[in-house]
Amino acid sequence: MSNSGSYICEGVKGNKISKISDAVQLNVSGKPKAVLSISPQWLNPGDSVTLSCEVDKMSTGWRFSWYRTVPYRAGLPSLSDSSYSVEPLSDSSTGSTESFYTLSPAGHTGGYVCRAGRGDPVYDTLYSEPQFLWSGDLTPSVSLRISPNTTQHFTSKTLSLSCEEKGNSTGWRLMRYTERRVESGCVSNWGSITGSTCTISYTDSWYSGVFWCESGSGEYSNAVNITVHAGDVILESPVHPMTEEDSVTLRCKYWTTSSNIKADFYKDGVLIKNETTGEMTIPAVSKSDEGFYKCKSGQGESPESWMTVRVVSPGSSTSVLEGVVVGLVIFGVLLVILLVLLWRYKNAKGSCFNRIFSNPQTQRTNQDPQQDQGSTQGQDPDAGYTLLQHGDDHIYDTINPSENNDNGTV
Repeated sequence: MSNSGSYICEGVKGNKISKISDAVQLNVSGKPKAVLSISPQWLNPGDSVTLSCEVDKMSTGWRFSWYRTVPYRAGLPSLSDSSYSVEPLSDSSTGSTESFYTLSPAGHTGGYVCRAGRGDPVYDTLYSEPQFLWSGDLTPSVSLRISPNTTQHFTSKTLSLSCEEKGNSTGWRLMRYTERRVESGCVSNWGSITGSTCTISYTDSWYSGVFWCESGSGEYSNAVNITVHAGDVILESPVHPMTEEDSVTLRCKYWTTSSNIKADFYKDGVLIKNETTGEMTIPAVSKSDEGFYKCKSGQGESPESWMTVRVVSPGSSTSVLEGVVVGLVIFGVLLVILLVLLWRYKNAKGSCFNRIFSNPQTQRTNQDPQQDQGSTQGQDPDAGYTLLQHGDDHIYDTINPSENNDNGTV
């Protein structure tokens, strides 16, 4: 029988039992436990992340191995609570003397653990508690939606969380991560399930944590860091990461009213704005706006919430805008050239048409009609025209006599 577990000391006084010590976690096996830390835990696409494993600062000679958590699978090593199995990262199965491991780039949303071993035969530590990191690369097959759509919430309110599936994706479950443990599913002490929506009808501060959706094959949705605050003031801030050039509005809320309150806004602990309206708007966010935000008012102070700003990658929005402008300019130039060519073609065609098909008329002079008629006597009736042949048709082209006749006669 295993004697590992939590123990407390209790004293008896009369018929009452009083607890006289806090719970102490005992590990009868005597094995040390590795401790994993991750920095940073919230990533932009393409960022690198460092995993750090520590055992006993006074001991040496350890070789470190690194693992990714997956939903429980028979035949794989599992963590103590059996909520996850672990798979070694491909290039770390033999262990390394380095206590650091870098994921670069870190498009690896999910949980990680480490373990250390030394000696021959190898003496292994226990697995570390899982630590999670979340990348800006979202799984397209599912998305976590929060209602109300903000990261901070008052206690004693209703909160809904939905795993919205796309396409043929199935088998997603809602997960929550806190510093102490990982919980799966919308269990009875969380709330009620309707379809894919978990509704918490009466929030309490212990609901705070990172929420996400996870499939049976280990795929992850976006993650949302939710804070349920027992105080009087919260900051309404965006649930999802912002993209450069987006507009964002932060609002300071007092629990007894739905309207905003006059407030001071802080970023990373530094006052940045006073707003009588209780709202602070950043028209076009940039990477420098990323950080921890909170608000203060006469009614109290909100917790801090982190706002992530994604950098616009080359070839995305800015480049697309430039491409659209260049395309419109080129289209305009081509349109002008086409119109000029059409105009010239029309004029050339009209001139040719008038020249060839206009009715032939005799040359008019200032002489009277009789003189004009006499001036042509004795000439061939068609002397004033050149006969053009086109097949069997005869087309006459007008020839105007020269006005500069050497004899001065017509």
